[in-house]
Amino acid sequence: MRSARFFLLIAAVVLAGCAANEEEDPKPVVEVRVAKAELADVRITVRAPATVFARELANVGARVTAPIRTLPVRKGASVAAGQLIAQLDNRDLLAQREEAAAAVADAEANLQRVSAGSLPAEIERARGQLARAQAAFGQARKFYERRKQLYEQGAIPQRDLLVSETELAQAEVDLAVARKSLDLLENQSRDKEILMAKAKLDQARARLGLVQTQLEFAEIRSPFAGAITEQFLFPGDMAKPDTPIFTVMDLSVAVARAQVPEAEAGAVRIGQACSFKPADGGGATFQGRISVVNQAVDPARRTIESWCEIPNPKRALRAGAFGQTEILTGLAPKSVVVPLPAVQFQEGTRKATVVVAASNHTAAVKQVETGVVFEHKVQILAGLQAGETVIVEGGYGLADGAAIRVEEQAR
Repeated sequence: MRSARFFLLIAAVVLAGCAANEEEDPKPVVEVRVAKAELADVRITVRAPATVFARELANVGARVTAPIRTLPVRKGASVAAGQLIAQLDNRDLLAQREEAAAAVADAEANLQRVSAGSLPAEIERARGQLARAQAAFGQARKFYERRKQLYEQGAIPQRDLLVSETELAQAEVDLAVARKSLDLLENQSRDKEILMAKAKLDQARARLGLVQTQLEFAEIRSPFAGAITEQFLFPGDMAKPDTPIFTVMDLSVAVARAQVPEAEAGAVRIGQACSFKPADGGGATFQGRISVVNQAVDPARRTIESWCEIPNPKRALRAGAFGQTEILTGLAPKSVVVPLPAVQFQEGTRKATVVVAASNHTAAVKQVETGVVFEHKVQILAGLQAGETVIVEGGYGLADGAAIRVEEQAR
């Protein structure tokens, strides 16, 4: 009997100790850091990936086919507008220019002769040519008739007869030309002769001008100021119109071509402020203006290309650089904003969650609608008021009503 009471007493003591321990276990308290939701003027922007291009780009090649004699510049060099960048071999063109110049001199002399009244001498010369043509035709005809008889007798082959026929036909053509020339000289007036001489002079001068132009084509010059970014041919190579020698770029103004999502491109306008941040630019940002908004949608990417023109006098931006463009499309004054770490986004939507530090030291989970993300802050469109205290550190995964202790209060 005494033993039973002893065991009952021991059990009661153990149960009382357990109950006391349960009452003494404190509720878990999470240490958090907080910040106030504030009012601020929010810049409404559109962000899109972009690649840098030159404002002007030209593949410079030859307009005539000729070997490259010298290249005064090389890949990577800066060039001025009109600067000589390639010299082609022009010796054949120089010879053609001399020939054309001689033809011009001859045509000028002929015009002077006709104008001075040398027409009778020309008529006498034409009469002499006609007499010679008549004699040659008579001889060719006799020679043909003789060979025809020999051919009919079987003395010569047909080939010899055909030769005679050809010679007779040629003599007949020469006779006709001589008669026509004499007829023109005898029947044309001096004014017509002068007009013909002037026409021949114009023709000779045109030929000389053409050769001179081709000589200029042998000197290849930069179409604008810029830098040579590609070199395709070298001295000794054959330059052709279908093969470029250099690529020249003008990067004094860089163009970041952004691929703006179709859903956001409606707010983009020419003239809006924009900026470009290279992916590997060490945090540098370059300011510019929108100069082009394409009117067509890329069917594969569902984007609209927009150009951000950026002054680039120091050539800090290089062609081909990749990064992100930000386009300022509007301003939302007095918007509620919170630090970015305070917001837990729902992927693919504008919905998000923030945890508010309530006055009774508990957490209150709120669903909000977000707007623009900028400068490590988030615009809150609905679900939160300015002045509310949001948890920026330690709030991830907190349940509604969880006990919290603000870090500053813990000290």
